[in-house]
Amino acid sequence: MSIAKASDDLIHEFVHNHDGWTVVAGKLHKDFTFADFTHAFAFMTFVAEFAETHNHHPEWFNVYRKVNVDLVTHEVSGISERDFRMASYMDAVAEAQNE
Repeated sequence: MSIAKASDDLIHEFVHNHDGWTVVAGKLHKDFTFADFTHAFAFMTFVAEFAETHNHHPEWFNVYRKVNVDLVTHEVSGISERDFRMASYMDAVAEAQNE
């Protein structure tokens, strides 16, 4: 299956329609904040399982209750549908963790 770099219009549309996501240095970026470290770690665990299954792994950084995420598809040297799918999954997991 071939993967293509997303157009600037698609990236702008995604960022416009998904709270907190921005483009930083050519990558989708979001800072997540959770109730505590346990919730942040649970988020990362759920995302790690999804990432492994889909062979698409985030760049992320965690300190206490914060997880900073950057998404990019290295095969196309930019943002692709894979990143949109991962970002949407992360939003769903974060919402469940924060309920």
